[in-house]
Formats: sequence, structure tokens, C-alpha cells
Amino acid sequence: MTMMRAAILDQPGQGLRFRQIARPVPAAGEVLIRVAACGVCHSDLHIVDGDWGTPPLLPLIPGHEVTGHVVALGSGVSGLAIGDAAGVPWMAHACGRCGFCLAGMETICPEGGATGFSRHGGYAEYMVAEADFVARLPAGADLAALAPVLCAGVTTYRGLKRSEARPGQMVAVIGVGGLGHVAVQYARAMGLRPVAVDVSADRLAQAHRLGAERMIDAAGPDPVAALIAATGGGVHAALVTATAPRAFEQALAMVRPGGTVVFIGLPGGDRDTIRVSISAISNWERSIRGSNVGTRTDLQEAVDFALRGHVRADIETMAFDDIDTALARLRAGMVNGRLVLTMP
Repeated sequence: MTMMRAAILDQPGQGLRFRQIARPVPAAGEVLIRVAACGVCHSDLHIVDGDWGTPPLLPLIPGHEVTGHVVALGSGVSGLAIGDAAGVPWMAHACGRCGFCLAGMETICPEGGATGFSRHGGYAEYMVAEADFVARLPAGADLAALAPVLCAGVTTYRGLKRSEARPGQMVAVIGVGGLGHVAVQYARAMGLRPVAVDVSADRLAQAHRLGAERMIDAAGPDPVAALIAATGGGVHAALVTATAPRAFEQALAMVRPGGTVVFIGLPGGDRDTIRVSISAISNWERSIRGSNVGTRTDLQEAVDFALRGHVRADIETMAFDDIDTALARLRAGMVNGRLVLTMP
């Protein structure tokens, strides 16, 4: 039996444990990937800490921003060959038959599977993935740099698409952290005019460097009034990538009449409720939309923006052995950009 090393979650709230386990074998329609890099996402932290309850699969190997190379093929796989570079995102499976899938909404397929949550992920030397849900990457691609695109990239890209903001319109990115700094770049690449909102001066400076037209200090006395004044009446759309409930509430006041707020950030535990003014929504025809990661089409489009140089996550690489340190830094809010684990 061939073995591999993996960081395993036995129970939420008890941390990860490194163990030697059997290397998986790809079933029909699957590929075996030797992991080169795996991004560390806030969703991983929620899963490890138990903020989202008990995952459907335990013990669990987390990790869903995975890049690597195909080393084995299950039967029936086409379009991928041994040695190909590939990426594995959060969305690990969708049925392809239900009304949601047929309508292009496979992100909410009732039979959907999630990498690193309901299926084993990339905190390991090897992993298996359904070939149909793997992103094709070019030979020689920077696999560490591309890892965050498989979650932060596709998530913010789809959120911007769902805002229905048009080129030339202003969109607020509320929370310019691991997701938000990528969202600013996608907004610019899509012809939108990003406005950055954050409590951190460093993150606002980062957003300005990445192309934000306006920077709003959310720690100021009245960030809503500051944004409305700076934009001449509010933004056309807002993307909430922060996790503080107050940020979601403020977003609704930051969009002009007829505007759309897209919820992306996921607070942990019991912090996921907000107060909303019904009249502010109804009377001014504002909209609230959810956005859940991205479809396979969204994924390839998001990757294409990155491959053409329009989007690049600010990353810091860390050794796979330092996963506990990476999670602790994320837990303490000591990360600007994205952390990416690299495998030996």
C-alpha cells in the first residue's frame, strides 16, 4: 500500500493532526493529483474551528484551493493527461441533471459536493477529484500564485457578475482582505470602477495600489456618508467580502436606488444575522443577492483573467508543515492577501 502524509481534522475544534494514510486511488471519472500548492481560506478556519458545525465527512482532509499535477487517471477520463497541471476548487461535484444545474446554477445543486468539506481536500500530498470539475491550467503556470484564484478569484468574480453592474459603474468592495483585494482587480478587469471600504489603512493602501478609485475608512465616524459623498450619491453595486454583520447592513445604505448588494463573506457561528430596513429595500428597489463560489464556467473565466495578467493575488507562501501557524495567523486577522501552503 502506497502511503502519503495529510493534515486531518478528526473533530471540529480539536485542530489538525498530521498522519500517514493510504494514498487514494482514482475511481471512474476521477484523477489523482499530486498537490503542489494549497491556499489557506477563511472557510477552512470555520471548518477546523467548528463554526459551521460538524462537516458531513469525518475524519476530513480540508483545503479547497488546490493546484498540482495529474499523476493517475480513473477509467473514462478524457481531456486530461498524466503530467497536466490542474486546479481543484471548492465545488467538487454537481449532478448536472437538476433544474438548478440545467439553468446554469450548479453552485446550488442539491447533490453538490464541496472539496475539503464533504470530500477530502488538498491539505495532503495527493488528492482525488472528479475530472469534470478540475480547472485546466497551462504547463509552466505559477501554481502557488494561481491557488487562491480557485476560491477567492472565482468567488469574487461570480459575485461581480451577479451584481449585474455594467462597465463604467461604481462598485464598492467592502472588506479588502483575502477576497476583497482580488475583487478590486476583477472589478477593474471587467471595466467597473471599484471603491474600497475597510477599517485597515494598510489594506486601503493595498486596494489603491491594485486599482481602487476611492478608499473609504470604515472605522471613521460615518463611512456610509463618506462613501455617498465620495461617489456622488452611492455606488451601483456593493460586494460584501467582510465577515462583520455591520458591514452587510452598511452596504445596503451605500448603494444608490436600484442598486444591488451581493453577500459573499461568511460570518462564523451565531453572527450570521443582520437587521434590514424593509422600506429601504422596497421603496428604493434595492436588491440583495447571495453568491456561492462559482460554476465551472465562472472558474475557467476567472482563471483566464489571472493567466492573462489582469488579476494576481498577493500571496505569502508557507511550508505545508506550518499549517497550524497559517491558521493561527488567519484566526488573529494577521494576513493581508492570501497564505498558500507549498508541498515539498
